[in-house]
Parts: sequence; C-alpha cells; structure tokens
Amino acid sequence: MRNLQTFLADYGESHQNPVNQWVHILCVPAIFVSTIGLFWLLPLGRWLGLEGATAYWVNGGTLLAVVCMPFYLRMSLGMTVLMAGWLAASLAVIVAVDRSGLSLAWSAAGLWLLAWAVQVWGHKVEGKKPSFVDDLVFLLVGPMFVSIELAHKLGFGRRVSA
Repeated sequence: MRNLQTFLADYGESHQNPVNQWVHILCVPAIFVSTIGLFWLLPLGRWLGLEGATAYWVNGGTLLAVVCMPFYLRMSLGMTVLMAGWLAASLAVIVAVDRSGLSLAWSAAGLWLLAWAVQVWGHKVEGKKPSFVDDLVFLLVGPMFVSIELAHKLGFGRRVSA
C-alpha cells in the first residue's frame, strides 16, 4: 500500500500550475466542510432512537469522519492531528450555520457545487484531470496536500515534490 509521500507526490503531479494550486487551497476546504455538512443532514442518532445532544452529534457527518480518520492515522500521527483540526474547524462552521437559522442543506449544497465547479475550472487551467478520477482515495489526500502547499506558500516547510 502507498505511503504518505507517494500519495502526496502522485497528487502533486496534477497540481503544478500555481492557479490550480490556489484554486485547491481555497476550494478543498470548502468541499471538505460542505461534504461533512451535507452528510450531517442524515440524522442517524434520531433514527437510532437517541435523544438530545447525543442524537444531534450522531449523524452522517460524524460517521463519515469516523470512517475516514483511520486512513489519516495510517498516513502518520501528524496527519491525523492535522485532519482532526480540519474536522474540528469544519464542525464549528457546520454547527454555527445550523444554529444560525440559515439552511444548512442549501448552504452546504451551494458551497459544494460552487467549489467543485471552480475545481473543474482549475484542472482545465492545469490541463490535467483530477487525481480522484483514477483513485477515489485522492479525495482524502487533497486536504493533506493543500495544507502542506499552503504552509510552503506562507514560508513554512518545503513544497510537495512531484
């Protein structure tokens, strides 16, 4: 099975253009939070007969996170901590939208569609298809890659090499 460096290098091959890199730095977090937000709408806790706060937090979004986290743990402890941070920030946004009176369904769906449309444009600029077309696991690699790429652009760490 591939390791973290192999995944990042393979992902980086179709993300060399600086415009596409910035598109991903902006859109991958939007897709991440909106995907969890859409899954959040599946009230698994209520369906299981749970009540109160437990029912609120047991949903499709938290289940999706639980299912995905072992992948990050296999990559590295550092990536697990990084992605736990992404998850915590995403949950904070989702709960804020949910409790604000805005429609979480419409907000998440609109953001998801817009971010994916911009991502498609970014790959048109790049001239290469998205990595996940060949392997869906790259949907989980994207957040790690953009975290490292953004850190590099801000002067921290080194760039992911293809």
